[in-house]
Amino acid sequence: MKILSSEQIHELDKYTIVHEPVSSIDLMERATSKLVEEFKALIQPDEVVNIFCGTGNNGGDGLAVARLLIEAGYKSIHTFVVRQNPGGSSDFLVNEERLKKLTSVTDIESETQIPAIEKGSVIIDAIFGSGLTRPADDIVALVINAINQSNSIVYAIDLPSGLFCDTANAPTDVIVKSTCTFTFHAPKLGFLFADNGKFIPEFKILDIGLSQEYEQELVVNYEYVDDALIEGIFKKRDKFSHKGNYGHALICAGSFGKIGAAVLSVGAALRSGAGLVSTHIPKCGYDIMQTANPEAMVMVDESETELTGYTDYSKFAAIGVGPGIGKDPKTANFVENLLRTNHRPMVIDADALNIISDMHYLRPLISPGSVLTPHPGEFKRLQGAWKDDMAKIQKQIALSKQSRIVIVLKGANTSISTPDGKVYFNSTGNPGMAKGGSGDVLTGIITALLAQGYSPENAAILGTFIHGRAGDIAAAVLGVTGIKAGDIIQFLPEAFAAFE
Repeated sequence: MKILSSEQIHELDKYTIVHEPVSSIDLMERATSKLVEEFKALIQPDEVVNIFCGTGNNGGDGLAVARLLIEAGYKSIHTFVVRQNPGGSSDFLVNEERLKKLTSVTDIESETQIPAIEKGSVIIDAIFGSGLTRPADDIVALVINAINQSNSIVYAIDLPSGLFCDTANAPTDVIVKSTCTFTFHAPKLGFLFADNGKFIPEFKILDIGLSQEYEQELVVNYEYVDDALIEGIFKKRDKFSHKGNYGHALICAGSFGKIGAAVLSVGAALRSGAGLVSTHIPKCGYDIMQTANPEAMVMVDESETELTGYTDYSKFAAIGVGPGIGKDPKTANFVENLLRTNHRPMVIDADALNIISDMHYLRPLISPGSVLTPHPGEFKRLQGAWKDDMAKIQKQIALSKQSRIVIVLKGANTSISTPDGKVYFNSTGNPGMAKGGSGDVLTGIITALLAQGYSPENAAILGTFIHGRAGDIAAAVLGVTGIKAGDIIQFLPEAFAAFE
């Protein structure tokens, strides 16, 4: 699903209006009808609903929603128009006239006109839409502060007022804290920034029939990973295939006290379709690994407690390295030798990334096409600090292009950057996965997919999506708080099965 800029959204609207054809006001009516369907499922007819509108097209949406709710039998609809500027867009003015035939509309032009918001009432935010280019100020900022201080349920139309569509806000910007945002056609880039989580904890995309023909022509740098994209990537198995068709994966992981990281990564690789899975671990992990994952072949290091040596890597289709290996100097030498002797793409995670950050001369040794899977702290050690989420994404893109690698920057809506400068934001996963070991599971999944012949880009996209989907299934069964990394592995078969 393409993530469109504010300008592209505007052009897509215009194209649809001209070529469907449909009038602008009728397209707005179509959009607000979809909104009202959602609101009727969430808001009871006897609840008090306060709708705050601006004077642009987003405000026109709010006015149309008020009218349609009243016509549907809602008794306590209170509509306010924040008059920061005189006049209004043509569609706003049409909807204002239509609504005034049913009820009054209250203007807000000064602080004294901001209403006291009744406790327990519902707020619909329709002040600003995707065209906002400067921070909310003056009377709008005062209204937004009143909304945020009301502790009400807040449903935002298109995006929370004050939030920028395409770039990062400043920390001091005044933004509506929505309960859920209902947006049109596709998510906005600003929805996917961690810094905006408190403003948009949840969003829902509504299809209003914009031109698919024109959208296909639009060139974008960002995409949102959905089931349709995964269906195009996922490879179904041939009836007459055998284990040799699905590659041999090697997981280099573990140290004394952290053999669990190796167990999790290997277990995930076994559940992700690789024909064969081997692991290189310290001697202290041999009995543990053979017991936990008997399907894996185990190679032990000369060292009892950490990885120090290397073997012949030529027989492996893909290698994953890093989970739980620590940063012992001998392990750092092991990582250096691996980078110097293996010239195929590999998956690099955890302490292997930290070793590379400490030993900067190792970075050019990373094979092109490799997949790096840092969490934000590890990425900061690789690339340095950033001022905001947009700057973080730009650093990620720069490293992918410069080193010709794929970077999976973990977190909510994990971002996956590719050597051609594109970024894919993942749509699966939940806060219950914020547990030790979840990243080790992801390393195993992506390594197994690489071994099966998926391109590095597709292995990263598919692996991240399936990892999150398995976590979502686990959370649905076990609850968000109680799931652990091993539960993600348990539900990997179900996550993959949906695409078989």
